[in-house]
Amino acid sequence: MSPEPTLPRPACRFVAVVPVKPPARGKSRLGDLGDGQRRRLAAAFALDTVAACLAARSVEAVLVATDDARFSAELRAQGCAAVPDGDTNDLNSALCQAAAEARRRWPELQPVALCADLPALRPEDLDAALASLVPGGPSFVVDAEGVGTTLYTAPYDQFDPQFGSGSAHAHLVGGALELRGALPSLRHDVDDLAGLRAAAELGLGQHTAPLVAELALA
Repeated sequence: MSPEPTLPRPACRFVAVVPVKPPARGKSRLGDLGDGQRRRLAAAFALDTVAACLAARSVEAVLVATDDARFSAELRAQGCAAVPDGDTNDLNSALCQAAAEARRRWPELQPVALCADLPALRPEDLDAALASLVPGGPSFVVDAEGVGTTLYTAPYDQFDPQFGSGSAHAHLVGGALELRGALPSLRHDVDDLAGLRAAAELGLGQHTAPLVAELALA
């Protein structure tokens, strides 16, 4: 059996910036499951997203922004850095503040913002996306529905994320380049049960998979 091809290292190096809502408030569209189950799923999604970032060859550091002190400690135990969420009412503002902190700590790296609800994320998909970007400007990855964004990256001086409703169009209008390629695990963020089942077909991470099996959700 021949070994899998090794992706070349990208021209620039990255710090993943991951905003994480406190599990008590995250994934409200999964509320039909009950508060306890929703909290556990939100936490598992974030842990699997962070684990994939830490395992990616192109990512040299991971910075999580969250206001949940207990969950912040759990995330740090995985090997990432954590800071408080600078603006709980504005995701893009919070990302910019986290990127400013990343710049202070790792000025030689480029920030890449990722959603924290990518429980099927595989490091190789993240590496493939980052290896395909054109250095020197902003780039982004469209979600599986074709309207949202799961990843945005730009040099510190150009970092201007536009997450939210219609973010794919907003990023295009702002001059960001769309990263092509299949990248299935990077495009499948999870907002509801249908999204969770779609992600499960790709293969869930080590924190989400046993929980989904326990709850018989997929």
